Parts: sequence; C-alpha cells; structure tokens
Amino acid sequence: MLTRWVTEKLEEALRRTPAVALIGPRQVGKTTLALAVAKRRKAVYLDLENPGDLLKLSDPLAFLDRHRDKLVILDEIQRAPDLFMVLRGLIDKNRREGRIGEQYLLLGSASVDLLRQSSESLAGRIHYFEITGFNALEVQSQEPTDLQTLWFRGGFPESYLSASDALAMEWQENFIRTYLERDVPQMGFRIPSARLRRLWTMLAHLQGETVNSSKLAANLEVGGKTVSYYLDILVDLLLVRRLMSWNANVKKQIVKSPHFYIRDSGLLHRLLGIRDFESLLSNPVLGKSWEGFVIENILSILPSQAEAFFYRTAAGAEIDLLLKLPGPETWSVEIKRGAAPKLSRGFHTASEDVEATQKYLIYGGADEFPIKQETTVISLERFMNKVQQMGI
Repeated sequence: MLTRWVTEKLEEALRRTPAVALIGPRQVGKTTLALAVAKRRKAVYLDLENPGDLLKLSDPLAFLDRHRDKLVILDEIQRAPDLFMVLRGLIDKNRREGRIGEQYLLLGSASVDLLRQSSESLAGRIHYFEITGFNALEVQSQEPTDLQTLWFRGGFPESYLSASDALAMEWQENFIRTYLERDVPQMGFRIPSARLRRLWTMLAHLQGETVNSSKLAANLEVGGKTVSYYLDILVDLLLVRRLMSWNANVKKQIVKSPHFYIRDSGLLHRLLGIRDFESLLSNPVLGKSWEGFVIENILSILPSQAEAFFYRTAAGAEIDLLLKLPGPETWSVEIKRGAAPKLSRGFHTASEDVEATQKYLIYGGADEFPIKQETTVISLERFMNKVQQMGI
C-alpha cells in the first residue's frame, strides 16, 4: 500500500542529510517503509529489540566501519541511545575528510528521549521524517467506501486492512492496552495506565476543542501541572495533536488556547466505544471526527517548512485549518462533512483577517467547484493532490 510518493520523499531526505530519523507510533509501518527503501540499494538492517542484533553493536565503530558503503538501518534506536554520539563522530569525520560516508536511517517509536538524544547529538546532521499511517491518497481510493473505511478504522495498516470492522476494533483495543501497559512504561514514563487512558478518552470526547486543564485535573484527581505533563506525553508520542492558534499581526481578541485531536480516527472511535460506521453517523462526535481525519490527512503530506494552525476570534470568526505554506501562500480551509455544505460569514471574515490567498471548503463529496466569494469546494483527495501538484 506504500505509494511511490512516500518512498521518494524518504529517498530525497536521505540524499540531503547523512542521517534520517523515521518517527512514528508502533505498528504504523516504519519498518515496512524502511525495508522498501532498502531494496533499492545495498543496506543492512538491525532490530535493536533483537538481542542478537544488539550484540552486533557491542563494538559499534567496528560494525559501522565494516558496512560503511551501505545504508545502515537501525530499528528501535531508542533502545541504544549511546549510538547517537557514535554516529555524530562518524558523520563529522566523513565531513572533515571531504567524502561521502555512511548513511543512517534511524527508526523509533516516537518518544521524548529519542527526540532529545538525537537533537543534542545530531543537530544539523539529521532530518526528521514522520510516518503517520495510511492516508487518503495511499489507499488509492476509487470508491467512497474506501475512504469511509479509512476514516472509521484509521490509518494503522493492521486496522485498515482487517477483514471486518469488529476485528479492526479488536486490534485497536489491543493496541491501546499494549501502548499504555507496556510501551509507555518502557519509554520511561511512570504513569498509571488506567489514569492515562481516562485522559485519552476525555480528549476523545473533546475532539477538536480547547480543553480546560483544571476540569481535567479535577476529574483525574491530580494537579494541573500533572495534567499538562500527561498531555505533553500523548502529544510527544504522536497519539494526540495539539493544533496551535494563529494570532500574528491581528488586532482582534483571539482564542489562544490550542485545539486537541486524537490523531488516528480509528483510535478515536475505539476510545469512544463506537463499534461501526452506522453508529458513528448518529454520534455527536461525527463532525469533529471528520474534521480531525481531514486535518491529519492534509498534514501528512505537507512539507516540513509549512505550518498549520487554527484561527478563531472571540466574536466567532473561525478557520478550521490555516496553512502557512512556503512563499506568500496562506490557505484558509473550512471542513464540512455534508454533500451540500454552507459557509458562515465568520469564515470569510476570518480569511480577510489572515489575508488568505486561497479559500477552500473540504466536504464529503467527490467534486471540485467554485462558490461565492472566491471559495473552492473540493474533496479531500482532490485537495491533497492539489498540494502535491504544486510541489510545495
């Protein structure tokens, strides 16, 4: 299911920098993508959760020197943080000698420790490449039911490819429990799994909204600083998105608190106990579920130079997704699921505030057509294709 676009983006990153960190949650497809790239060149792959592979790096300088003409893929790199300093020395040595040396592809389940170690040791030598699971273009949807399945089950490969919705939800429940009970503690976080799940579920009920940390703290029977710490963990693990407010150069009273989204729509539905698509259609979270799904799909293909925000004034003028793209482009995006959506005046007012160069309404249909006030109604897939065709 991996597209040529994804593999080419990773290949491009490897050409630009000596080290690339492929970051994402467990079971999202990092290893599959890395091995697909490895087939195109000489490569050596080590899984650092495998004791045998870890033993090969007991003398890392000797091992890496032996494979200096290959792409070295190190999976679950957070298991061997001392390697970052070794890699830094090898990369700097090659630079001083004016030659192209080894290339390193580092795979890791997103963790604060991984990002901190690589940032300190490999600053200026590493490119971060985030993999987020299947998106609307990767499933090469030709029928509405394909996009519907992706929306309901989410982008994790094993969930999307399950034989039924019931099996997909079973996989998601196992994923949630394993992440909370095993993976989070292994990453060094001492948090009761039941408490973190309660917070995760609370955020699911608040999908796409600002959150009141004091209320969350009271419900969890912890302090406000503890809730903020828990939120940071879920964001750092790429399980929750914190979408910031855009407030630059606007002389209006702006809502500054961030919006929070459960990043994978399938996990959102599992946390809320939504068992099938029919049940989703009658659930109050329907609109916000679609909004989060659309936002994650769009952000999965944006270049690293682009920035994403939401915008809302105290008077109610609002933009669901504001994209600051490379160059002078500023796109305001409204997200509606219906086949005949209507825009509020507040969207146009907000677009004027931010001096948007393009205005889009992403809806649940399959077409693209203009409406009043220079706004384009467009499907999710068409919008994503438009971004890619611009080459930004």
